[in-house]
Amino acid sequence: MKHLKNILAAALLGLLAMLLPVPAAAAADKGGEQTEEQKGVDAKGIIFEHLGDGYGWEVPFNHHKRLPLPVIVWDRQTGLHAFSSSRLAHGHEYTDGGVTFRIAGKESAYKGKVVAVIGGKELKPALDISITKNVCGVFIAVAVCLWLILDVARWHKAQGQRGTMKAPRRLTGAVEFVILFIYDGVIKPTLKHKAGKFAPYLLTVFFFILVMNLLGLIVIFPGGANLTGNIAVTLVLALLTFAVTNIFATKHYWKEIFNPEVPWWLKWPLPIMPLIELFGIFTKPAALTVRLFANMMGGHMIVIVLTLLIFIFSFMGPAVTGATAVVSIIFSVFMLLIDVLVSFIQAYVFTMLSTIFIALGQEEGHEAHKESLESGHAA
Repeated sequence: MKHLKNILAAALLGLLAMLLPVPAAAAADKGGEQTEEQKGVDAKGIIFEHLGDGYGWEVPFNHHKRLPLPVIVWDRQTGLHAFSSSRLAHGHEYTDGGVTFRIAGKESAYKGKVVAVIGGKELKPALDISITKNVCGVFIAVAVCLWLILDVARWHKAQGQRGTMKAPRRLTGAVEFVILFIYDGVIKPTLKHKAGKFAPYLLTVFFFILVMNLLGLIVIFPGGANLTGNIAVTLVLALLTFAVTNIFATKHYWKEIFNPEVPWWLKWPLPIMPLIELFGIFTKPAALTVRLFANMMGGHMIVIVLTLLIFIFSFMGPAVTGATAVVSIIFSVFMLLIDVLVSFIQAYVFTMLSTIFIALGQEEGHEAHKESLESGHAA
């Protein structure tokens, strides 16, 4: 019912747009000259500005203002520099310790990055550890994850002290339901007796991705950072799974990589199967990286493009603009609802694949498996 109200509100906004004059169309009807904003919309620039990183956080409905973030750069000659990103807003330059800094423009090789201007030449600092929008978004996602998980832990601790066995409710109950769903439905059936060893990492990955996905769908602070649509973030997550899989892997796993049980002519004189198995070690994290990145980036891009259609067709008159606004807003709301579902699905898929990859690294071979079963029966 709530979603239906949102759709009806969007339709009413579109009908109002049909009745209101459009500045670009009005200027065209009167034979006047259109401004640069009315001549066209830089769709590519707007899309990449919203999806990319930045040294500030956009203020809703006023993208000319940004919430400042710390800029921290280190130069080999002048040392460490730290200042607010507000000093570099709107193309301004800031001088600190005799060095002038600015954000490189579109024509620069360092587009969008903080650079030092020396003798009219832009030089990239040796180290840039600024708290950018994405970095701040990661900190916020970590804080939200800690709050959700620790809330469940506190509730169970309190129940244990009271000696009661009541079920949690509201948000605490929802989080516990998701934990049990992932553990009992994915981790335990796949890893079996080793589930407890890897469950903390896998559950952390699931909630971290889920929180980042959902925060990215919120257009106002603390949301709006396209974290999982940033390939650097998804790459780090995939590398963590890669490290856990291979560091804790068994001897049988490495034997199957370098000496798999296949006909000898597939291993000698050309090591065809060992090379394929070794290559497969690196394709797994690559698949995790691209899968999460592409799905989340695509969802954000579709919503932005649908919104931009209103401005792209604004010069065609109020009737076309109004109809475009109705269709665009309805489909944008629909895609946002789909993205909420995709946020859960992608977090689930990443966790499930990570669990499978870790389980493959825990294979012990037929003999070791037989011994463990016999010891279990004896116990």
